[in-house]
Amino acid sequence: MSRAEIRSSSSLAAIFALRMLGLFMLSPVFAIYAKNLSGGNNPLLVGLALGMFSLVQAFFQIPLGMASDRLGRKPVIVAGMLMFVIGAVICAESTSLFGVMLGRGIQGLGAISAAITALIADSTREEHRTKAMAMVGGSIGISFALAMVIAPVLFESVGMPSMFGMMAAAGLAAIAVVLWVTPDASALPVQRVPFSNVLKNRELMRLNFGVFVLHFAQMAMFVVVPAALVRVAEIPLAHHWKVYLPVMLVSFVAMLPAIIVAEKYAKMKQVFLIAISLLLVVQLGFWQCMEHPVALIALLFGFFIAFNTLEASQPSLVSRIAPPAAKGAALGVYNTLQALGIACGAAAGGVMSKFASAPAIFALCAVLTVIWLIIAVNMPEIPRRSAPQSAKQV
Repeated sequence: MSRAEIRSSSSLAAIFALRMLGLFMLSPVFAIYAKNLSGGNNPLLVGLALGMFSLVQAFFQIPLGMASDRLGRKPVIVAGMLMFVIGAVICAESTSLFGVMLGRGIQGLGAISAAITALIADSTREEHRTKAMAMVGGSIGISFALAMVIAPVLFESVGMPSMFGMMAAAGLAAIAVVLWVTPDASALPVQRVPFSNVLKNRELMRLNFGVFVLHFAQMAMFVVVPAALVRVAEIPLAHHWKVYLPVMLVSFVAMLPAIIVAEKYAKMKQVFLIAISLLLVVQLGFWQCMEHPVALIALLFGFFIAFNTLEASQPSLVSRIAPPAAKGAALGVYNTLQALGIACGAAAGGVMSKFASAPAIFALCAVLTVIWLIIAVNMPEIPRRSAPQSAKQV
């Protein structure tokens, strides 16, 4: 990768990390904090407040992705981060659960995932794009593990309003990175592509279905895995980060050779299919071997190798398949299906854990993964296009 590509990819990965760190820090402590808010004794509303960000994001990924195709990536990213900051300030000042819900909804209006990934695609050559996407995926994974470590400490020492203030500060720092660190990409194409062309593209729809299944499986899995770590591996909830952090770090390093091979030798489809197959093996393993502590942690490791590989390769493939003038729109649809997968996976995991069993959850995820694998087998090899001029600069 050239210096321009490294600078662009690393700065945009840092923006993702700053944004996601603030969001992930809520997960382990928000339910406790909500009890001190007006209306915080209603578990349904607490869950809705926590999920409001993702719910609103699902509706705005496509419009903001399309806006980035017309107005430019950076203006949309900056505007989205401003909404993130405003929402965090509202949450910090709120004394009721409904005020926090409002703030979280405003944060969700800044649905900039599509614009950021489109800017990465604009700024990198195709032979290096998956590595750039892997930087983003790795930054998100590290942010998740770090949040699990520091959130309880910060909650006890400074309180949730100050944590929302830190979230706002992280958003302002991300804006500064966009404006003064991230290089400008090549000019956007002048021609316009009808949005219907994006929706009719069969290869894009394969990838959209894939990201739905991937995040469905992730959220459904985490409905039952934390309890299994407590029950089977006898690891207290407060110490789960000691599992997640090394698993995330080691799995990220372990998937890098596959990404390098895929890009160097144009074997992206083969690596893609192997990763889906590994995901299937993991789901079957959880289904049959969840009561064995060593197997449980080994399966988590296998899951995150597959997950990180697919998280890096899929948006890269979307950017290659999508018409150049509709990259933001295509990635908007992709991120919308990702958000829907998160929501549906969490809901399905909760319902099935209550009315069926944990193995049934993994059986369902295995069936969906088989369907995805069958669909992906018929995916053609993705040809490379010429590199954007800005990415070639050293």
